[in-house]
Amino acid sequence: MRWRSSGLSLFLLLSIFVLKSATELRICAYNVQKFDSAKASNERLMHYLKLILTRCDISLLQHVVDPDGQAIEKLLSMLNRYEEYDYKAVASESLGNSPDDMQKYVFIYRMQTVNVTGQYQYRSKQSFVREPFVVGFQSKNASIDKFILVPLHSEPSKAVQEINKLYDVFVEVSKKWNNTNVMFLGDFHASCAYVKRSDRKNIRLFMKSEFSWLIRNREDTTVTDATSCAYDRIVVHGEPFLRAIKPFSAKVFDLGAEFKMSRSQVVQLSDHYPVEVVLKSSALFLQATPLSLTIASVIVRSFLSAL
Repeated sequence: MRWRSSGLSLFLLLSIFVLKSATELRICAYNVQKFDSAKASNERLMHYLKLILTRCDISLLQHVVDPDGQAIEKLLSMLNRYEEYDYKAVASESLGNSPDDMQKYVFIYRMQTVNVTGQYQYRSKQSFVREPFVVGFQSKNASIDKFILVPLHSEPSKAVQEINKLYDVFVEVSKKWNNTNVMFLGDFHASCAYVKRSDRKNIRLFMKSEFSWLIRNREDTTVTDATSCAYDRIVVHGEPFLRAIKPFSAKVFDLGAEFKMSRSQVVQLSDHYPVEVVLKSSALFLQATPLSLTIASVIVRSFLSAL
């Protein structure tokens, strides 16, 4: 009986230790539809946006209209005031062809779980209206150590061309950083009238088998009843990255159901839903600290002496 009791205590204590070490990593993308100073001044909307972002280790925000950076500053201030994690942001310059429609890509991330290893503004006005702002990340929590995120908020009328050109971005950044662990994410407009089934043969990310589309064509990433389209997507390159994805974790996040928001409240934030995916945790005990290892050692010695 003494052995069983000691063994059970050891199992429970070590299980707690292992679970603490095995932390997954959630990556999210959200077209927040003209996130500007006016939206950032709406306390109710900012409260809901905080609830969305604090679920994620990395969040890509698109359609950020914030030339002086004040809206993102206000968002970060709110996140860092109330949450257990510390948040930082890395943002592109304002991008676009029209002075009336200049937008930023903004990545918001938890400093305790993720490090930025590099950033690169892809340049090709002929290929994109809003060229991808590429960011490299490293995380001790994820089973894949270093990876690259490539955002795209496509111009709807040029969706086929722009999604196809993402392959050129992949070739350039994977060579630049010697890393093929690349994820593409954002509002591609990759569905319905903008990208039809017959268009896929003209998109290399569809035609090349090494790219996996995690948000499927049947999903609806739009809020209103007027549309049912998989505009927002997550795509990963290569078998190693695909193996690092937690099975069935890629999904559309229904914030209305999760936070008990009315449809009108959801639409005030955006006419898109966020999409997300979870990376598997790193190897067990990889994050063990000297103190935690000492505690584990004491537990083991106590268990053995009780036998």
